[in-house]
Amino acid sequence: MPLKYLLDENVDLSYKVGLSKIESDLIVWAVGEPHCPPRGTLDPEILLWCEEYNFILVTNNRKSMPVHLIDHINEGRHIPGIFLLNVKLTIGQNVDELIFLAEVSFEGEYQDQIIHLPHSYVLGVE
Repeated sequence: MPLKYLLDENVDLSYKVGLSKIESDLIVWAVGEPHCPPRGTLDPEILLWCEEYNFILVTNNRKSMPVHLIDHINEGRHIPGIFLLNVKLTIGQNVDELIFLAEVSFEGEYQDQIIHLPHSYVLGVE
């Protein structure tokens, strides 16, 4: 599995538990954990961290994250991607979607993109 996920600090940690329980090989870290950005880190700094360590950011930040991504790209930087959780899906459905994407995606597929879940439904896979 080429994808690694960093959960931002506003994502419920039950996502990490669910992802790790279903797919133990998947690397899922969360802001505030050792070796991750500390809680309270500003979004632009989190994007820098994700770029450096090749993690896709999993977030529910729909308002400011697109602006931060544009600024990041305009600075000549890149990010492996940002996955936006869907508030209309259950935690379990979002977890299933994140696992699906980790299993079928190739490295670099989501570079500099914001992907709104559920992405598999967009692809016609249910």
